[in-house]
Amino acid sequence: MSKLQNIKAIIFDLDNTLIDFMKMKTQSIEVAVDAMIDAGLIYSRSESINKIDSLYRKFGLEYQKIFDVFLKEAFGKIEYKILAAGVVAYRRVKEGYIEPYPHVTPTLIELIRRGYKIGIITDAPKFQAWSRLAGMNLHHYFDFVVSIDDTGVRKPNEMPFKAAINKIKLKPTELLMVGDDPKRDIEGANRLGIITMLAKYGYNSNINNLVNYQKPDYILSDIKDLLDLLPSIKRDSIHE
Repeated sequence: MSKLQNIKAIIFDLDNTLIDFMKMKTQSIEVAVDAMIDAGLIYSRSESINKIDSLYRKFGLEYQKIFDVFLKEAFGKIEYKILAAGVVAYRRVKEGYIEPYPHVTPTLIELIRRGYKIGIITDAPKFQAWSRLAGMNLHHYFDFVVSIDDTGVRKPNEMPFKAAINKIKLKPTELLMVGDDPKRDIEGANRLGIITMLAKYGYNSNINNLVNYQKPDYILSDIKDLLDLLPSIKRDSIHE
């Protein structure tokens, strides 16, 4: 019998699984740099983008003060005229762009109709996670979000996955984890016996490099393919 026959809840990663986060991030940074140059930034466009990318690699993609650090390196202090121009431009693009991958919304609606509970495990802070969901009008569909605010650690640490198990009150073999990152999403869930599915359409997915990571139980080409794999279940079979 397929492992998927026992699934009663689905946990999704957020960025690059439901949202094309890196495309939004890249476009937002590019527009912010253009605005900062217009306001007096001394670096070239390519140099600025490269420096900001390196700072994100150092501090993490969710670091909220990245432009502050960047400007301190450029000027030895924060030039608030330039900072304001960059932040406003960044937010304008970010808020205008954010949208789910194709087929996300109808797939979530149908999964709920079939009786599944759905949640999220993300390394993003909780407010940012719910804000992104609200921005896509998806916040009504999720039973819970486990964020770094809940555990203080990032995936693939087992704690976020254990927190999800505690919230949903199901066995690991009754949960399906869907994520784009072979290490963070798949490895952490595999350790606890959660069934795993790699969203190969996501930014970090590299199915040609899975030899370096724990392999997922399944590979997902399009989120809508979940509907071909998962049957309807009785809602009363889930522990309340």
